[in-house]
Amino acid sequence: MIWNQRHLLHALREFEEFYNSHRPHQGIVNARPLHPLPEPIDDPPQIARLDIRRRERLGGILNSRCIT
Repeated sequence: MIWNQRHLLHALREFEEFYNSHRPHQGIVNARPLHPLPEPIDDPPQIARLDIRRRERLGGILNSRCIT
């Protein structure tokens, strides 16, 4: 639920950032529009050490993953 104009503008900025810069897009090998594809990880021990965290945005409406 949107409470006021300030809240609406915040929600729109979050959606815009999520869909235009973060979220993988279907089509061109899941590449984000403004970022190159990451190098593939082929080493199983390196895969086992990945730290993947979920970040909630807009109260959980949007969710993104960060690999550290």
